[in-house]
Amino acid sequence: MATKASSKTLKVTQEDALENVMTKPAEAVLSEKELLAMPEADYMNEAQLAFFKNRLQEIERELLQNAGETTEHLRETPFVPDPADRATIEEEHALELRTRDRERKLLKKVQQALASIDSGEYGWCEETGEPIGVARLLARPTATLSLEAQQRRELRQKLYGD
Repeated sequence: MATKASSKTLKVTQEDALENVMTKPAEAVLSEKELLAMPEADYMNEAQLAFFKNRLQEIERELLQNAGETTEHLRETPFVPDPADRATIEEEHALELRTRDRERKLLKKVQQALASIDSGEYGWCEETGEPIGVARLLARPTATLSLEAQQRRELRQKLYGD
Protein backbone atom coordinates (compact mmCIF):
# COMPACT_ATOMS: atom_id res chain seq x y z
CA MET A 1 0.00 0.00 0.00
CA ALA A 2 1.35 3.42 -0.89
CA THR A 3 2.06 5.78 1.94
CA LYS A 4 0.14 8.94 2.63
CA ALA A 5 1.82 12.30 2.10
CA SER A 6 3.06 14.01 5.24
CA SER A 7 1.36 17.20 6.35
CA LYS A 8 4.62 19.12 5.66
CA THR A 9 4.22 18.57 1.91
CA LEU A 10 0.86 20.35 1.76
CA LYS A 11 0.81 23.41 -0.44
CA VAL A 12 -1.00 26.62 0.40
CA THR A 13 -4.18 25.51 -1.37
CA GLN A 14 -4.26 22.27 0.60
CA GLU A 15 -3.64 24.15 3.86
CA ASP A 16 -6.57 26.40 2.97
CA ALA A 17 -8.69 23.33 2.29
CA LEU A 18 -7.76 21.88 5.67
CA GLU A 19 -8.70 25.17 7.30
CA ASN A 20 -12.05 24.93 5.51
CA VAL A 21 -12.63 21.57 7.20
CA MET A 22 -12.37 23.26 10.57
CA THR A 23 -14.11 26.58 9.87
CA LYS A 24 -16.67 26.10 7.10
CA PRO A 25 -19.76 23.92 6.89
CA ALA A 26 -19.14 20.39 5.62
CA GLU A 27 -20.56 21.15 2.18
CA ALA A 28 -17.92 23.87 1.62
CA VAL A 29 -14.88 21.70 2.38
CA LEU A 30 -13.52 21.36 -1.17
CA SER A 31 -14.98 21.61 -4.63
CA GLU A 32 -14.56 18.80 -7.15
CA LYS A 33 -12.35 21.12 -9.21
CA GLU A 34 -10.05 21.78 -6.23
CA LEU A 35 -9.97 18.08 -5.46
CA LEU A 36 -8.95 17.14 -9.00
CA ALA A 37 -6.30 19.89 -9.06
CA MET A 38 -4.47 18.49 -6.03
CA PRO A 39 -1.13 16.79 -6.74
CA GLU A 40 -0.84 13.01 -6.56
CA ALA A 41 1.50 13.34 -3.57
CA ASP A 42 -1.46 14.60 -1.53
CA TYR A 43 -3.66 11.61 -2.34
CA MET A 44 -6.13 10.88 0.46
CA ASN A 45 -4.92 13.68 2.71
CA GLU A 46 -7.23 15.09 5.38
CA ALA A 47 -8.98 17.50 3.00
CA GLN A 48 -9.74 14.78 0.46
CA LEU A 49 -10.93 12.38 3.14
CA ALA A 50 -13.19 15.11 4.56
CA PHE A 51 -14.63 15.73 1.07
CA PHE A 52 -15.45 12.06 0.50
CA LYS A 53 -16.74 11.56 4.04
CA ASN A 54 -19.12 14.48 3.51
CA ARG A 55 -20.25 13.12 0.14
CA LEU A 56 -20.84 9.63 1.55
CA GLN A 57 -22.75 11.02 4.54
CA GLU A 58 -25.01 12.97 2.15
CA ILE A 59 -25.71 9.79 0.18
CA GLU A 60 -26.38 7.90 3.42
CA ARG A 61 -28.87 10.55 4.63
CA GLU A 62 -30.68 10.51 1.29
CA LEU A 63 -30.95 6.71 1.25
CA LEU A 64 -32.25 6.59 4.82
CA GLN A 65 -34.79 9.31 4.04
CA ASN A 66 -36.00 7.39 0.97
CA ALA A 67 -36.40 4.23 3.05
CA GLY A 68 -38.53 6.10 5.58
CA GLU A 69 -40.70 7.60 2.85
CA THR A 70 -41.29 4.16 1.33
CA THR A 71 -42.37 2.73 4.67
CA GLU A 72 -44.83 5.59 5.15
CA HIS A 73 -46.11 5.27 1.58
CA LEU A 74 -46.76 1.55 1.95
CA ARG A 75 -48.60 2.07 5.25
CA GLU A 76 -50.88 4.69 3.73
CA THR A 77 -52.11 2.48 0.88
CA PRO A 78 -55.90 2.79 0.61
CA PHE A 79 -58.16 -0.18 -0.08
CA VAL A 80 -59.20 -0.14 -3.75
CA PRO A 81 -62.12 -2.37 -4.74
CA ASP A 82 -61.37 -2.39 -8.48
CA PRO A 83 -59.02 -5.32 -9.32
CA ALA A 84 -57.30 -3.41 -12.16
CA ASP A 85 -56.56 -0.42 -9.92
CA ARG A 86 -55.40 -2.73 -7.14
CA ALA A 87 -53.06 -4.52 -9.58
CA THR A 88 -51.61 -1.19 -10.69
CA ILE A 89 -50.99 -0.15 -7.09
CA GLU A 90 -49.38 -3.51 -6.29
CA GLU A 91 -47.11 -3.20 -9.33
CA GLU A 92 -46.05 0.29 -8.20
CA HIS A 93 -45.33 -1.07 -4.72
CA ALA A 94 -43.28 -3.93 -6.15
CA LEU A 95 -41.22 -1.47 -8.22
CA GLU A 96 -40.71 0.77 -5.20
CA LEU A 97 -39.62 -2.19 -3.07
CA ARG A 98 -37.12 -3.34 -5.74
CA THR A 99 -35.71 0.18 -5.86
CA ARG A 100 -35.41 0.30 -2.06
CA ASP A 101 -33.70 -3.10 -2.08
CA ARG A 102 -31.05 -1.74 -4.46
CA GLU A 103 -30.73 1.33 -2.24
CA ARG A 104 -30.37 -0.91 0.84
CA LYS A 105 -27.42 -2.65 -0.82
CA LEU A 106 -25.93 0.74 -1.74
CA LEU A 107 -26.43 1.93 1.86
CA LYS A 108 -24.37 -1.02 3.08
CA LYS A 109 -21.56 -0.09 0.66
CA VAL A 110 -21.75 3.56 1.76
CA GLN A 111 -21.47 2.55 5.40
CA GLN A 112 -18.50 0.29 4.58
CA ALA A 113 -16.84 3.19 2.75
CA LEU A 114 -17.38 5.47 5.76
CA ALA A 115 -15.81 2.80 7.99
CA SER A 116 -12.84 2.54 5.63
CA ILE A 117 -12.34 6.32 5.91
CA ASP A 118 -12.19 5.95 9.68
CA SER A 119 -9.74 3.04 9.40
CA GLY A 120 -7.50 4.85 6.90
CA GLU A 121 -8.10 2.38 4.06
CA TYR A 122 -10.40 4.54 1.91
CA GLY A 123 -9.17 5.30 -1.58
CA TRP A 124 -6.81 2.34 -1.79
CA CYS A 125 -7.53 -0.73 -3.92
CA GLU A 126 -8.35 -3.68 -1.69
CA GLU A 127 -6.83 -6.07 -4.24
CA THR A 128 -3.58 -4.31 -5.21
CA GLY A 129 -3.07 -1.61 -2.57
CA GLU A 130 -2.69 1.00 -5.32
CA PRO A 131 -4.62 4.30 -5.29
CA ILE A 132 -8.13 3.97 -6.70
CA GLY A 133 -7.92 7.53 -8.01
CA VAL A 134 -9.81 10.71 -7.22
CA ALA A 135 -11.68 10.78 -10.54
CA ARG A 136 -12.98 7.22 -10.03
CA LEU A 137 -14.00 7.97 -6.44
CA LEU A 138 -15.84 11.09 -7.59
CA ALA A 139 -17.78 8.96 -10.06
CA ARG A 140 -18.29 6.09 -7.59
CA PRO A 141 -17.50 7.01 -3.97
CA THR A 142 -18.06 3.42 -2.81
CA ALA A 143 -15.42 1.94 -5.15
CA THR A 144 -13.07 -0.49 -3.43
CA LEU A 145 -11.05 -1.50 -6.49
CA SER A 146 -8.93 0.48 -8.92
CA LEU A 147 -10.24 0.62 -12.47
CA GLU A 148 -7.75 -2.01 -13.64
CA ALA A 149 -8.56 -4.38 -10.76
CA GLN A 150 -12.29 -3.93 -11.40
CA GLN A 151 -11.81 -4.72 -15.10
CA ARG A 152 -9.85 -7.88 -14.20
CA ARG A 153 -12.60 -8.95 -11.77
CA GLU A 154 -15.31 -8.40 -14.39
CA LEU A 155 -13.32 -10.35 -16.98
CA ARG A 156 -12.89 -13.26 -14.55
CA GLN A 157 -16.62 -13.20 -13.81
CA LYS A 158 -17.41 -13.19 -17.51
CA LEU A 159 -15.00 -16.03 -18.31
CA TYR A 160 -15.46 -18.24 -15.25
CA GLY A 161 -18.78 -17.16 -13.83
CA ASP A 162 -17.23 -16.29 -10.45
